[in-house]
This record gives sequence, C-alpha cells and structure tokens, in this order.
Amino acid sequence: MYTICMVAAQEKEQQKAFKLQKSISHVAFIMDGNGRWAQARGLPRHLGHKEACERIIDVLNACMEFEIRVISLYAFSTENWKRPKAEINHLFNYLELFFKRELATLIRDGVRVMVSGDVSRLPLKTQKTIADAIEATKHLTRHVMNICLNYGGQQEIVRATKLIANKVAKGEIKTEDINEETFSQHLYTFHLPPVDLMIRTSGEYRLSNYLLWQNAYAEFIFPKVHWPDFDREALIACLKEFESRNRRFGGLKNE
Repeated sequence: MYTICMVAAQEKEQQKAFKLQKSISHVAFIMDGNGRWAQARGLPRHLGHKEACERIIDVLNACMEFEIRVISLYAFSTENWKRPKAEINHLFNYLELFFKRELATLIRDGVRVMVSGDVSRLPLKTQKTIADAIEATKHLTRHVMNICLNYGGQQEIVRATKLIANKVAKGEIKTEDINEETFSQHLYTFHLPPVDLMIRTSGEYRLSNYLLWQNAYAEFIFPKVHWPDFDREALIACLKEFESRNRRFGGLKNE
C-alpha cells in the first residue's frame, strides 16, 4: 500500500512539473459525453451540460499555463437541434450563466471571446450575452476562446464558397486567384492559426462535422474520459501523446 501511494505521489509531482516541449498554438475540443456522465450518476442529462460549463475555465486555465494561445470548443452543432427542446434550452441557459459569471475573469486574463457559427438561430437572450462578451473582449490579445455555436464544418465551407462566388460575380476576385489562403480568409476562423491538436472526450472516434478545414493536419486524440471529468491531468496526458507524434505535414519522417 505504501508503494502504491509513493508511486501516485511521484506521478502527481511529475504532472505538476510537466513542461510542454513542442509549440501548440491551437487546441480544439469536442466536449463529448456530458449526457452520459449525468446518466451514469442517475442525474438528468442537462446537468451534464451544466457540469460541462464548469470545466471550461479549468481547461482554459490549464491551456494558458502551457502557453496555448487559442482553444476552440464545440458547444452546439448544426445537428444538435435534433435533441429534445428542453435539453437545448438548458444548454443555452448554462452558456449564458457561464459568460455572466466568468466574463470578468476572461477580461482579467486577456482572453478574447469569439464565436464560430450562425448564431442568428439562437435564443435572443443567448445572442445578446454572446455579443456582450465579444464586445467586452474584442481588444484582448493574450488568448482566444473560440466557441463553436450552431456550427457545422460542411456548412462553413459552403458559406465560404458562397462568399467567394459573390465576390467573383462582383469582380472583386478573379477565379484564377482563388487558393487555400483565399478560402481560409472566408471562414469563421480566418484570423486563427490552424488546429494543432484536436481532442474529443468520451472515447468516440469521429469529427462530427467539426472544423473540417482547420483540422487538415491536426493530431487527433480521443481520451475515454467524459468532458465533465476532463481536467488538467487529462489534458497533460493528451499533450504528452501529442509530443510523441511526428508531425510530417505530408513530408518524410525525421529520423
């Protein structure tokens, strides 16, 4: 028993002393497993979403500790409208409470809030809360928290295509000048770096229409822990796995 406790203590000290060796600019999270987390505890699904909001600041703080400048959070997809209306309403209420409670902290820590997705379909109260957070943090540059709301990767690509096509029709852009950079400039995330690391909690192995363009060369990690249990230690485990990867970007492996 003593040996087990000693090993656990050593592992804890190693976690505290962890230093990220590879540079990471952008980590994208799919915050999955909230409903299952609640049901496993005999709670209604919506309380899983409540707990999920509690984890956001903890994970953001851990990312700031490791000098990760940008995090993206998949909060609500274009497909999530298929869920029960009561669950959807709870989710937006928790999101509003999160911003009202944490906005001062975000401002203090230099975190700019941005949103990717079509927020026009969201409840008016939610739209206003988000707009207020964006306005209050628009001048901040230390970190970025990108909330993906009513977001779908395919829909974003179609939207960008339409924006470019409209500019071509107006003579603002020539067809032969369209390239990857041009396309990137018409995405919601046009001023953010590409995703370096994509983490989906709960052990599901799919992207679910999330940042399809931005994840082109991201490293994917799928921890089995549900998002409400995802903490600094779980993030460090993912960062260690990231550091073990050889990112070749289509080139040859560095020997």
